[in-house]
Amino acid sequence: MNISVIGAHGSIARSLTHLLKKQGHEVRGLVRKESQFDDVRSDGAEPVLCDIESVGPEDLDTALAKSDVVVFAAGAGPGSGVERKHSVDRDGAIKSVDSAVRIGADRFLIISSMGADSPPSDDDSFSVYLRAKAAADDAARSAKIASTIIRPGKLTDEEPTGRVRASSSVERGEIPRRDVAAVLADLIDGNKGREQTFELISGTTPIPEALQAS
Repeated sequence: MNISVIGAHGSIARSLTHLLKKQGHEVRGLVRKESQFDDVRSDGAEPVLCDIESVGPEDLDTALAKSDVVVFAAGAGPGSGVERKHSVDRDGAIKSVDSAVRIGADRFLIISSMGADSPPSDDDSFSVYLRAKAAADDAARSAKIASTIIRPGKLTDEEPTGRVRASSSVERGEIPRRDVAAVLADLIDGNKGREQTFELISGTTPIPEALQAS
């Protein structure tokens, strides 16, 4: 399949690209800086310059053209202000799913966050982030495309275990970023989880079995 990863220079996205290439897929990595191209190429993807905050509909459609699957893995990051949580985590995701529909992609997957199902209403930065993710998730669900929403718990850089707990609702917990990437790769390669939302933390069940049972 032809798979486009938006935000391809992020930790989860880079691990995902490696896994997708091993599975035999063609991967296009959308990034906002040309300085990131070498890393994207070393991961096995074709780099495409695309700033999700400023790109217009036509240019985004061109960047994603002929994609079978679109993965939204971009994020403003923990140190960003409120405006970028809106422009990247919310508006960037909505732009992306709209474009995926226009170009006729088969699937749209988005990395969200645990807590986005009922985000707080206060002005705390993380609350704003969760509301942005909730809006993006709602847009993905309502779009005319098969969507999959992944809501991981607290992300870590620990070594992956290949074992997770995945369900529509799980208790709070942590999960290595590379295990999130492995979940995404399994969902894509196995054509699993269409029209589903998964909360995701580390667990005791191997990833393929955990997703099959969800």
